[in-house]
Amino acid sequence: MCRSIKTLRPPALPEEATEEEITAAALQYVRKVSGFRAPAAHNREVFDRAVAEIAASTARLLADLEVRGAAAPRAEAGEPAAARR
Repeated sequence: MCRSIKTLRPPALPEEATEEEITAAALQYVRKVSGFRAPAAHNREVFDRAVAEIAASTARLLADLEVRGAAAPRAEAGEPAAARR
């Protein structure tokens, strides 16, 4: 849908997504859905609230995803399997 939104989970990103990356993705989504690059003054509050809500949902999604297989981070030698998550 919005090609400028990048994937924010491994292996696309080698580390955890930052708050700035999550907010940028949420902003791009709201811009695309609303059709406004920047809202008029009378729509600023609802626009900003949507960005914040989507960013929060995205952060929860990324925190709760369980990545398996080749994309999962590898444990260091001698590290127990339970410590990998």
